Amino acid sequence: MKKRIKSRFLFCDRWLDRHAIVRHMEAFQDILVIVLCLALFSFMVIELWGIFIAIAQPLNYKHVTAKILFVLILVELFRLLMVYLQEHSIAVGVAVEVAIVSVLREVVVHGILEISWLQTAAICGLLFILGGLLIVCAKTPHMDCMSANTKLCPIVYQRTRDTENELELNYLHTRDQ
Repeated sequence: MKKRIKSRFLFCDRWLDRHAIVRHMEAFQDILVIVLCLALFSFMVIELWGIFIAIAQPLNYKHVTAKILFVLILVELFRLLMVYLQEHSIAVGVAVEVAIVSVLREVVVHGILEISWLQTAAICGLLFILGGLLIVCAKTPHMDCMSANTKLCPIVYQRTRDTENELELNYLHTRDQ
């Protein structure tokens, strides 16, 4: 029995080509992300206009601070979408930063004195876990970095440099003989 080629569906030489389908779906995904970026950017502009209006009126510090933190969350989400467009993968570190800022925004909006001790303990636990995850993300090299083989990725670049030095020594040794 003949095995089918893994890169195609069961209909080998027909119109169901896996690579073409994946290529078209990735293009469609990129268009969706670009539309999301444009919508998010326009929403940020509207929120900034709302901040300027809120500052012009009698100042409510809690309201203005909540709006500013919300704009910062939108900026981080915009950055997350930009990273996705460039690398086609989600930057976990940026997503964790968005989650941390979102939790802190809720604490600022509601006020720490108005939150029960159980919710405060849950928020502290969540922030502790998110902080640990952020540290792990910062210490772990990204897979794109490792596959890119550039000077910016210290792990792969060191191995490549050692391999090049080894090849050069072998070449010099065979040349001398």
